[in-house]
Amino acid sequence: MHSLAGFSRFTGTPTRSTGAPEGGRRPSGPPTGRPVPGNPRKLGRGPISAEPRINDRIRVPEVRLVGPNGEQVGIVSVQDALRLAQESDLDLVEVAPTARPPVAKLMDYGKFKYESAVKARESRKNQSNTIIKEIKLRPKIDPNDYETKKGHVVRFLKGGDKVKVTIMFRGREQSRPELGRRLLARLAEDVQDLGQVESQPKQDGRNMVMVIGPHKRRSEHKAEARAAAAGEKSRREQRDKA
Repeated sequence: MHSLAGFSRFTGTPTRSTGAPEGGRRPSGPPTGRPVPGNPRKLGRGPISAEPRINDRIRVPEVRLVGPNGEQVGIVSVQDALRLAQESDLDLVEVAPTARPPVAKLMDYGKFKYESAVKARESRKNQSNTIIKEIKLRPKIDPNDYETKKGHVVRFLKGGDKVKVTIMFRGREQSRPELGRRLLARLAEDVQDLGQVESQPKQDGRNMVMVIGPHKRRSEHKAEARAAAAGEKSRREQRDKA
């Protein structure tokens, strides 16, 4: 039975409702039964889940079924797909919900979630944060100073870090950019066994900049260092036993 509120008492035609009762006072809250603007909670809807729908949570009439080994079964009713999953002691997982019809796969969902979590953890563990070290040189650097600076570059590259090499020009040196390029080319050649030029020399105001990156990632250098430390510890223990 429809409510009579909002209709004229005499004509029965719709009128605009103000939302206020006859006492003239408007209720403080929003009208009941309507979602509040800006409120993420909507009537009849819960929070959106990132998990795929599995088994009896799949509410479509049919799916394009994929077998546990990736074989294409074809389009089947969801009831038949659930029956196959039960017979195989597997789960029916909706892997492509936006497809028409949705794609579902037979799999051990618990095992799949565990393996995915392990892969994600390993990926985060092996991910290396890029660190850029900086070395500053003068175009007419002393040979001894050059060897010292080159030693720093070698140490940084061995540690898996990138190196930003900056040539600083002063006064009339700014009219001789070839001196900077020649020095940077020499340095790149001297450390080519450890790294390669990732950013070619370019003028940046009064400076000239080049970036050298290591051949091996930082995580690989750490793994080699751990292996070397473990080997040294093993040799030390053997010497102590002897």
